[in-house]
Amino acid sequence: MVEVGISLDQKRVTRRDDCITFLGGDVRPSLATPSMIKWMEICCRDAILPHLDGGQDSVGIKVEIEHLAATPMGQEVTYTAAVVEVDGRRVRFRVEASDSSETVGRGVHERYVVDIERFAARLRKKFG
Repeated sequence: MVEVGISLDQKRVTRRDDCITFLGGDVRPSLATPSMIKWMEICCRDAILPHLDGGQDSVGIKVEIEHLAATPMGQEVTYTAAVVEVDGRRVRFRVEASDSSETVGRGVHERYVVDIERFAARLRKKFG
């Protein structure tokens, strides 16, 4: 059962495929916003997965994130997810990303708990 207060911290080193590189050779590759959001979402999923029934998982439904500062490639980032609200199958998280210097991102993420078989059946029906 998912409850308010469940939380998780995950540490990940910022890799090249997590970075923007389009600002030119004088700018060191740094953590891209879509990558930061991806790791925040994964942290949220991993936080509640052990609390779900067999055959259930969760999918992201809403993201409200601020990217506050750059993190250079190679630096470790700690992603934190904390459940702040549960409304039926909808779960709302407070999320944060911090490197060794500062908070680099924060916001809110919502996920919806799904029955995997039912979800798969709906996709098959939609896509044939």
